Amino acid sequence: MNEFQRRKAKNRVIVVVLLVILVVYFFPIYWMFSTATKSKAEAFSFPPKWIWKPQFNNFRDIFFTGTGGALGRVRGIEVESKPSAFARQFTNSIIVSFISTILATFLGALSGYVFSRMTVRGKDDLLFVILSSRMLPPVVVAIPLVIMCRALGLFDTRGGLIIMYTAFNLAFSVWMMISFIDDIPKEYEEVALVDGYSRFQAFFKFVFPEMRVGMAATAIFNLVMTWNEFTFALLLTGENARTAIPGIAQSLGTAGVNWGQIAAGSFLMVIPVVIFTFLLGDNLVRGFTFGAIKE
Repeated sequence: MNEFQRRKAKNRVIVVVLLVILVVYFFPIYWMFSTATKSKAEAFSFPPKWIWKPQFNNFRDIFFTGTGGALGRVRGIEVESKPSAFARQFTNSIIVSFISTILATFLGALSGYVFSRMTVRGKDDLLFVILSSRMLPPVVVAIPLVIMCRALGLFDTRGGLIIMYTAFNLAFSVWMMISFIDDIPKEYEEVALVDGYSRFQAFFKFVFPEMRVGMAATAIFNLVMTWNEFTFALLLTGENARTAIPGIAQSLGTAGVNWGQIAAGSFLMVIPVVIFTFLLGDNLVRGFTFGAIKE
């Protein structure tokens, strides 16, 4: 076997391995979608049905109570469809996750700039204190946070969750942004300061645009961590501000489980993160390689 044949065989093996990994990765998503679009009988059939006629009643039913569209008819009586608990929880997830992600990323960028560019007394100690906020599992600090939120009137509010998630992800954002800012040449600011710009103007006009790659990568990780967070969303909320992740888990009862609606809700929870990651995907790849090659 010559060199060309060995290389061709190696490439085939790599392709097969990648296809296997791709199938393993996408199979849970396929299973969620198939369960969500099957009838109850088809969802529990054995062996599983690989070909079926999709129906989207489960997607409608998780967002609206009642039947039909805006008005359902049950035995000739008009029944108004109202938004379900999942509709409110899904909205809460979008609002809380995206606002807290924006705040944590922006504040982390500002803090990272200060630690990277300026002389801060006790810098190493402060960075360790910031990092230590992520060392404890959420359940350890959950009870003190519940007491604090109740005392401040933030329990079961979107604002309370946004503040908590912003503070919780800020440590990660600071450490991520420091590494990105260290790779931005200091000459940008020095030239701006010589031209008469203030430190604040130099930062927003010359440094901040260069940080967008790192901010995009940090924002993706922040959103994923916030979107999938379970403990705080369960313990710090009641019926009003609860997000969709604990809401889906609580729908698993002992008096019968509608797996079609649970699969539909789980599938919908994947879509916003996929869209956000797709929109910032180029910046994420560039963020991983940022600063890898230096002159």
